[in-house]
Amino acid sequence: MKQFFIIVALAALLPLAQAQTNQTDKVETKEQRDARMAWWRDAKFGMFIHWGVYSVPAGYYHGQPVAGIGEWIMNRGKIPMAEYQQFAREFNPTNFNADQWVKIAKNAGMKYIVITSKHHDGFAMFCSRASQWNICDTTPFGRDPLKELAAACRKQGIRLGFYYSQAQDWNNGGAAAGGKWDPAQEHSMDDYIDRTAVPQVREILTNYGPDIPAVLWWDTPRDMNYERAEKLYRVTQELRPDLIENNRLGGGFKGDTETPEQHIPAQGYPGRDWETCMTMNNTWGFKRDDNNWKSTETLIRNLCDIASKGGNYLLNVGPTSEGLIPPPSVERLAEVGGWMRTNGEAIYGTGPTPFGAEAGKLSETDKDKNGKPKFITAWDWRCTTKPRKIYLHIFKWPEHGKFGLPAVKTKITRAYLLADPKQRKLKYKQTDQGVTLMLPEKAPDAIASVVCLETR
Repeated sequence: MKQFFIIVALAALLPLAQAQTNQTDKVETKEQRDARMAWWRDAKFGMFIHWGVYSVPAGYYHGQPVAGIGEWIMNRGKIPMAEYQQFAREFNPTNFNADQWVKIAKNAGMKYIVITSKHHDGFAMFCSRASQWNICDTTPFGRDPLKELAAACRKQGIRLGFYYSQAQDWNNGGAAAGGKWDPAQEHSMDDYIDRTAVPQVREILTNYGPDIPAVLWWDTPRDMNYERAEKLYRVTQELRPDLIENNRLGGGFKGDTETPEQHIPAQGYPGRDWETCMTMNNTWGFKRDDNNWKSTETLIRNLCDIASKGGNYLLNVGPTSEGLIPPPSVERLAEVGGWMRTNGEAIYGTGPTPFGAEAGKLSETDKDKNGKPKFITAWDWRCTTKPRKIYLHIFKWPEHGKFGLPAVKTKITRAYLLADPKQRKLKYKQTDQGVTLMLPEKAPDAIASVVCLETR
């Protein structure tokens, strides 16, 4: 009978033990989470960097272009391991200047950087004892660029995070999208996790000081079951419980941030922190024929749009094998930085629009004698907020100087343009039905002009 009660008691405890074993969410209070996420939520704008051996072929294999994004050339071109690894002998980025890269990001108004420490080709962009397939052991360059970037980020006050491809690894034995194409790739996934991924994650979490990385950006959780993912998650919680991790580890782990890629969700992710990652052209890693660059106008309006929905914008650059960020990227980032120096107040540390998805529909649709709307139409503006402030990001300046928006619940006490150094008051009319602003005839910015409404 005693044995029976012991068995019953153990059976009752089993679900609790399983729940503890299968815990996939960080255990913390809302206050603890808010404190941990605070810097990231305030930052709003970061630089993604995809850089590696794939920048050597730059989209070409045996003189022929390979379709698809640049960093996937080994997979898309079905390049054998031994042949692909020869590209490392040509990877000598002598023009790499960490201080210059960080300065480009900082001047653009970016507050953090996330760089690929290892992409799907398995090449470690740091000195690694877990695999000789790394920049220090196999290239003429022979240096750890992450170490140099860490020093530059500390010096210039920029947070640094690391991307790490935990599942797909086409040279160390991990998974491969579409299946493996070279017999040399056949390897135990669990052995790869134990011998390469786990040790390398330990390395990138301990080699650069207690504050770097600030973010760990997992990617493509192919074949990642709970047991494999839990081994990696255990390392992050042991070494860096303050770390911000995205939602791509796999195995049921939700992470801290949603990561829409190459698009901006219409509703954002209410109740979840999120970050849109996006290229400046069509590819993440450098591809010499990809000149389809987004305009500065698109980049700035994307930033406004994302911030209006409560998200962050992680904008990518793909440096060359010489260590240079392509000039079109540098030029556009400088132009974004000029806009941010005037209007950054309406981006950093802001919350989402109070008017609903896509900035809401406008309540006033009066037309003039020629049949044209007196007020700007929906989708031509965005809105961000701070305590007692509402920021209107106006993309299309109204022809008649009248800008109408839905009702504002609190009383407006002042309105002015951020571009006006004297912050001269704009006239406005506030009713229960909406607000009408009287704007200058000419927009202060051709891309996005910001009006600040101060409220009680």
